[in-house]
Amino acid sequence: MRILVAGAGPAGLYFAYRVKRRQPGAQVRIVEQNQPDSTFGFGVVFSDRALEFLRADDPETFALITPAMQSWVDLTVVHRGERVTIDGIGFAAIGRLALLRLLRERLASAGVEPEYGRALASPQELHGYELVVAADGANSFVRGCGGDRFGTTVAHLGNKFAWYGTARRFETLTQTFVENEHGTFNAHHYRHAADMSTFVVECDAATWRRAGFAALDEAATRAYCERVFCDALAGHPLVPNRSLWRSFPTIRNARWSAGNTVLIGDALHTAHFSIGSGTRLALEDAIALDGALREHPGDLPRALGEFESQRRPVLEKLLAAADASGAWYEHFPEHMRLAPREFAWSYIQRSGRIDLARLRRIAPKFAHRFS
Repeated sequence: MRILVAGAGPAGLYFAYRVKRRQPGAQVRIVEQNQPDSTFGFGVVFSDRALEFLRADDPETFALITPAMQSWVDLTVVHRGERVTIDGIGFAAIGRLALLRLLRERLASAGVEPEYGRALASPQELHGYELVVAADGANSFVRGCGGDRFGTTVAHLGNKFAWYGTARRFETLTQTFVENEHGTFNAHHYRHAADMSTFVVECDAATWRRAGFAALDEAATRAYCERVFCDALAGHPLVPNRSLWRSFPTIRNARWSAGNTVLIGDALHTAHFSIGSGTRLALEDAIALDGALREHPGDLPRALGEFESQRRPVLEKLLAAADASGAWYEHFPEHMRLAPREFAWSYIQRSGRIDLARLRRIAPKFAHRFS
C-alpha cells in the first residue's frame, strides 16, 4: 500500500509508525513543512492517566515516553492571591520537542524517515497514493485541497493567548488569575521538564485592547506579561518561542474522509488547550485509523467509514467537554467575581464531567469543603 502522511506532528508520526510496524511492506512517505526541531509551544499536558492507553498494545512506546514525563497529583488555582489546592486531579506533561524526538525514534525503528522542510504546494502532489492522511494541523493544506468535501467549520474564540516558557519549576499544574488596571489575565503553567515549564498567558479581548497589545512588539509584550505575573514567575523571565497572540480555532468536520483522503489530529478537530487532551486525542486518532485499516485490508472505503463510525461517538464526548471548558474561559472575568474557593469550585466543574459525587471520590479533601 502506498501511503502519504502529511505532517510530522504526534498524529502523523505515530500513525506512520504503527502502520509501518504492522505492515512492513507498505510504502509510507511522511512529509513535514518545518524543520525537525522547529515546533510551536513548549510542553504538552495529558490529563488523568497520561499514556495508559498505550500500555497494552504498544508497551515499547509507552516505556520509551513515560520516563521522560513530569507528573503530579494535585492542581492549584490562584485567585486574589489565595492558593486553592484541588487534590487528586492528576496530570503529566512532556516537552513537545522531546515527545516528537521520541516518536521519530519509534518511526526510525520501523524504517521510515520523515522528509522535513518539504511543504506540499499543489493538489497534484497528493496523487499516486492509495491513502493520503492529513495530519498537517489546524491549517491543513490537504484538507484545504478538498474544497468543501469535508464540511469544515472553523470558529475562533474571543480570548487571546500566547505560549511562553520559563525556567521556574512549578510543582503542580497551576491556574493563576490576576487583575490590573487594564483588565483580567490568566496563566496556565506547569513544568514539562525538570528545568523548564510552560506558561500560557490568556486574556479576554477587551483587556487585550485596553493593554494596547496590538501596538506592542514581541519584546514589549513579553515584558508586560512578566509584570502582570511577577508573583507567579518569582523573578524568572518568560522564554519566547513564536509567542504571538492567537485566538483559539475550534475546528470540526462533518465528514472525516473524502475519497482516499482522511483527516486526523488537529486537521480533523481541535480541543481547547485548557482540558489537556489535544495530543492524546491525536494519538488515539492514529491508533483508531490504523486499527480500521487492519480490520478491513484491501477495502479502503469500508476502513475509513469504520474509523469514523467507531471513533466519532467517543471523540464527540471529549470535544464537548473541551468546548465547555473553552466557554468557561471565555467568561473567566465574570467568574473572578467569586471568592477564591467558590471560584475554584466553578473552575473544576467547567467541562461538565465532574460533579460533587465524582469529586468526592477523586478529590476528597477539596470536596469536603463543599459538603
